[in-house]
Amino acid sequence: MTKNQIIRGAYEYTQIALGVVFASTGLKAFLLPNGFLDGGVTGIAILLNTQFDLNISLLLIILSIPFLILAYFTISKYMVFKSLVSIISFAVFIHFENFGVVTSDKLLTSIFGGLFLGLGIGITIKNGAVLDGSEILGIYLNRHFGVSIGKVTLLFNFILFAITAIVVSKETAMYSILAFLVTAKITDLTIEGFENFIGVMIVSKKYNQIKEGITTKLGSGMTVFNGVQGYGNQGKTQNFEVIHTIINRIEIGKINKIIDQVDSDAFVIEYDVNHIKGGILRRYLSKSK
Repeated sequence: MTKNQIIRGAYEYTQIALGVVFASTGLKAFLLPNGFLDGGVTGIAILLNTQFDLNISLLLIILSIPFLILAYFTISKYMVFKSLVSIISFAVFIHFENFGVVTSDKLLTSIFGGLFLGLGIGITIKNGAVLDGSEILGIYLNRHFGVSIGKVTLLFNFILFAITAIVVSKETAMYSILAFLVTAKITDLTIEGFENFIGVMIVSKKYNQIKEGITTKLGSGMTVFNGVQGYGNQGKTQNFEVIHTIINRIEIGKINKIIDQVDSDAFVIEYDVNHIKGGILRRYLSKSK
């Protein structure tokens, strides 16, 4: 194992530990003292605890075992090891952590409990581990049957919260759903980042003017493809250029203005970008360049 691999591994496990602290804070300081549930395996453990007074930490580990076995044979052995470490750490931290009740307000509990929990889950997933076995189930079904992870998680938690409404109370179920939605959103933001990027592909006969406008007025880098042949409402087109660039979502109005000023009939495709690496996106071109 190289020095860089050791440093990288130490960094990942430090981040996972931080994720465990955030997630357990969300549970012990907000959700559990107010009788709220989370989604997934954690939610099942809390529900069983409310009905049969079983140890939540022990339930978390036991209920996660089938999912970890599934991941061992179908996803990644290294991911299973890291997830096992994170889940056990999560269970131990919940068991020994003893926060006072931060607030009894149910709305604040749902929001801030979901915020801390989502932050912890997001940090953990970003570093190659999970805190909840239902996420593993989602990954497995997505790979083998093409079912989206979001749909699997939604169905899993719909059943859980429906049971909660029946055996506990409708109010608890509704506030728990709110906490789950906050958790899901914060998890996404933590994994994908707070900056939201858009990919833009532009086809126009006036590509040279559009390129110049993007470079000088927007200061964004781009990739230009050679188009051999195209068909559209203006008939057959040959030997043209296709402009491809990535911008921050807040600048989508600026680039559309640049395009419209040059060619209002340009063909433009916009799409969400989940991850970027390298390039000059974050270091915009200066006028001198």
